[in-house]
Amino acid sequence: MTTIHYLTQIQFDHGAVALLPQECARVGITRPLVVSDAGVKAAGVLDVALKALADVPHAIFDNTPSNPTEAAVRAAASAYRHAGCDGLIAVGGGSSIDLAKGVSIAATHEGPLTHYATIEGGSPRITAAVAPLIAVPTTAGTGSEVARGAIIIVDDGRKLGFHSWHLVPRGAILDPDLTVGLPPALTAATGMDAIAHCMETFMAPALNPPADGIAIDGLQRGWSHILKAAQDGQDRQARWQMMSASMQGAMAFQKGLGCVHSLSHSLGGVNPKLHHGTLNALFLPAVIRFNAQAASIQDDRRLERMANAMGLGGCDRAGTEVAEAVRDLNARLGLPSGLAALGVQRDVFDRVIAGALADHCHKTNPVVATAQDYRDLLEASL
Repeated sequence: MTTIHYLTQIQFDHGAVALLPQECARVGITRPLVVSDAGVKAAGVLDVALKALADVPHAIFDNTPSNPTEAAVRAAASAYRHAGCDGLIAVGGGSSIDLAKGVSIAATHEGPLTHYATIEGGSPRITAAVAPLIAVPTTAGTGSEVARGAIIIVDDGRKLGFHSWHLVPRGAILDPDLTVGLPPALTAATGMDAIAHCMETFMAPALNPPADGIAIDGLQRGWSHILKAAQDGQDRQARWQMMSASMQGAMAFQKGLGCVHSLSHSLGGVNPKLHHGTLNALFLPAVIRFNAQAASIQDDRRLERMANAMGLGGCDRAGTEVAEAVRDLNARLGLPSGLAALGVQRDVFDRVIAGALADHCHKTNPVVATAQDYRDLLEASL
């Protein structure tokens, strides 16, 4: 049985952040906690959102870490309760939005956050009692503003997924102008995150034709505009297209992801300083080659269809052309050449492999990887 579920209301336009009061009224939020981070605040982007909220009473939590943690969730949930808030507005990248999703659980549900993690059987424990959330992304990468999941590092060091349709933000405000000041390196890393979502979910074997259509269109948009966005941050059209690619990648990955994310989640838990989008970009070429052996990839001409969306043309049954195109794009964007350039060494491989095997994305890859497969993928990406 295939379940297809798209529920989020999206406001998408230049200047759309001005609609925040209207969206609060629609959702029924009268006193939001605004969740953001120091970088968004320093860049002046948070002030833009707060200016739009001038007539709406609100509290602020702007200490989101680069990879959201259970400790940060607790701190923000405490601020939520102390200020008497009745909803959340996340202004930032995927970290702020994911943290806000964690708060929406923690502020309304009993027990430790881990109790609600997907691999702990926690998804059914997340109820409609979650605090309502409006998401305002300031990067074009994770697509968390339209997704049902959040990734949070829990107290025991694991980087876990939390998934429930109740976690889908009640509203998403996509304003490409908020991304205009994003530095080139972060534009590249977050943009490759969006492209990885589109590619990996398109390769995932679950049956969901609408998701496939959204993913392949998102890939075409992201692939055609990421260099423009990174090289000229003032290109508003490129920023619009990258924000669309990000949104589409997350809409599509409801059907599942795979080894790229299993490895990125696990390695990001081992070393929280590593950027998720950068890791996705580095793992993608090796995983494309690995996935090329899957019958579903070959029978549905998945590689050929991705190659066409990327403007490569031709049929690439072995995944070589597509994988090399991704590797070349990473280089042109100035991303690291491999894991070693990030300081990753082989002595963490065992921990990364153990985490990847336990990750919620592991079983939705076209080929279910073994421990040795993951070791090979790490070596190929080193």
